[in-house]
Amino acid sequence: MTSEQWVKACAASDIDREDVVRFDCGESTYAVYRTEDDGYYATDGHCTHGRFHLADGLVTGKTIECPKHNGRFDIPTGEAKRAPACVRLRTYPVRVDGGCVYIRIDGGDASTGDAT
Repeated sequence: MTSEQWVKACAASDIDREDVVRFDCGESTYAVYRTEDDGYYATDGHCTHGRFHLADGLVTGKTIECPKHNGRFDIPTGEAKRAPACVRLRTYPVRVDGGCVYIRIDGGDASTGDAT
């Protein structure tokens, strides 16, 4: 038995280039991104600093800027790039199939943001 769980987040066309949308699943919130080079990514939906929704933030290139305190994160890796954010975002595998964006929400990838 596998713990992989792919969940449909949105239509690929729902996200413009250099944009982000919010996706809620159960009690969790995710941010789904489309970068300027047509890459699709997903992270936890809240800033690790102030818990504000990243879907209200600004995407520039492969960076998301939190709307509250302007902390920045690298979208593909979740790495915190500008204070006050200092804890990385958890990232999740994404696939695009049949015009839909799917997120694997079974625990994310190696960029978990968990303190180890």
